Amino acid sequence: MLFFLFIQGVEPFVRPTSDSIRIVVQNIDSVTINGVTWENQTRFIPVYKDTQELIISFKNRGTDITLPIQIVPDNDDPEHAIVFPTEYASAVSYPEAYTHTITFPGMVTGLEQTITILQAEPPYPFTAFLSGLEWRPTHLKLYGILTMILATIVSTIGAVLIGVPLALLSAVLIAEFLPKRLGGIIRSAIDLLAGIPSVVYGFFGLMMVVPLVQRLFNSASGSSLFAAIFILAIMVLPTIIAITMTSLQAVPSMYREASLAVGASKMQTAWHVVFPAARSGILAGIILGVSRAIGETMAVILVAGNSPQIPRALSDSVRTLTATIALEMGYAQGRHSQILFSIGIVLFVMILTLNTIILRLKKHLSEAA
Repeated sequence: MLFFLFIQGVEPFVRPTSDSIRIVVQNIDSVTINGVTWENQTRFIPVYKDTQELIISFKNRGTDITLPIQIVPDNDDPEHAIVFPTEYASAVSYPEAYTHTITFPGMVTGLEQTITILQAEPPYPFTAFLSGLEWRPTHLKLYGILTMILATIVSTIGAVLIGVPLALLSAVLIAEFLPKRLGGIIRSAIDLLAGIPSVVYGFFGLMMVVPLVQRLFNSASGSSLFAAIFILAIMVLPTIIAITMTSLQAVPSMYREASLAVGASKMQTAWHVVFPAARSGILAGIILGVSRAIGETMAVILVAGNSPQIPRALSDSVRTLTATIALEMGYAQGRHSQILFSIGIVLFVMILTLNTIILRLKKHLSEAA
């Protein structure tokens, strides 16, 4: 699976979308292109790579139409790489970059005859992909994801700053200070929270947190970075608390008894003896919690606003990497679809890098101890 993801994700940066120009016709039963006739064609019509002129002939309302179209080689401006006849210039539109569409009225309104010429998109610069600020994959063919990288990082850091301390304090309280019966009841409730689907958290955020944020910041919409941080902080709590509690309870009781025997208080024993002894498991819980925050999709889609812009305030609408994949994979085609695989690779690298940093920190702390 990783190999397939890698191949799909790397291809936009090393290969053009096609070897030559392609043509798509709609509501035209028969069309002749450079002497070759195509009947009821619904797929791409390929054109030879070195072709510099297209002669397209077809019937429109019983009238024979012939279009001599010039192809300008090595033209970096996609709008001027193809030259249409002057008399048909008003019928030409540019719905997307590298796309030219010429439209003729059909026999029935709404069934216009169209000829779409698709140019080959060159390999997209990898630096523009990582550092670009514009995400307009459909019309302008711009695939900059820096805004989404920043939104993912900021929302994750915010969730960690809120969720991790609260989770660790809660875990120590439940494992070391509460009666076993009460602690068991709370532990069951935490396990139940861990099993709640992401969409439920997102719906809660949409109904409760988003209106609160709207009133708090006096903004037009409460769907914002703050709402995403708040929901992610709640979502990481069950995972970190459950693993931390398990790690604390696994510490041998002799550690506690020895600490209490030399006069340490229960609070001192919990934080200075038991907590350091469970460091390995606690870091594992933090890794899992942070990974969930980075990879969360549905809840973030419901509360973040999904605007690909650099977050400059907590009330700004943002879009994360995972939200982009989920929102656009259903309709993405061609290069757009491949770029979404590239975003998946970036997300994988981010999680791998973060885990590596935490594991190195864990090793360093173990050596220092």
